[in-house]
Amino acid sequence: MKQILLIGCSLLVTLMVNAQQLTKAEEKNRAFTGAVATQKQYRVIYQMDSGDPKIIEKVLRNLNNALNDPRLKGKLQAELVAFSGGTDAYLKGSKYEATLKALVEKGVIIAQCANTLHERKIGRDAIYDFIGLVPSGNGELILRQTEGWPVIKP
Repeated sequence: MKQILLIGCSLLVTLMVNAQQLTKAEEKNRAFTGAVATQKQYRVIYQMDSGDPKIIEKVLRNLNNALNDPRLKGKLQAELVAFSGGTDAYLKGSKYEATLKALVEKGVIIAQCANTLHERKIGRDAIYDFIGLVPSGNGELILRQTEGWPVIKP
């Protein structure tokens, strides 16, 4: 009985050791640390078109994560454009004022679609004073993308 137990334990240890060994491809993948930022500058535009607080917070978090990526630190020019429901984040009294101001202080362009304000009958004075206006959010995305700015829609 002891002998069978010893053989079983030995077999179990062998299986565990083999399970821990990685293939060369797995080892190579494990060593991967991401792309290298070789350019002097990167540009990106974030699209915020949902009024869902979870989505707004996700957009703001994702943008901050990009700004704080050590590979992009000091190399990223970013814009955040809101339209449709995303406008809610820019309304005076929203809980996002401090976060938006902090983004502006980091050099992020914060823009609002004028079409949305018109369609929703929201006056310019209802959004934060530090927000820029663009004629249309979609137009801004089209122009920026044509200029080579990737569009991120979290």
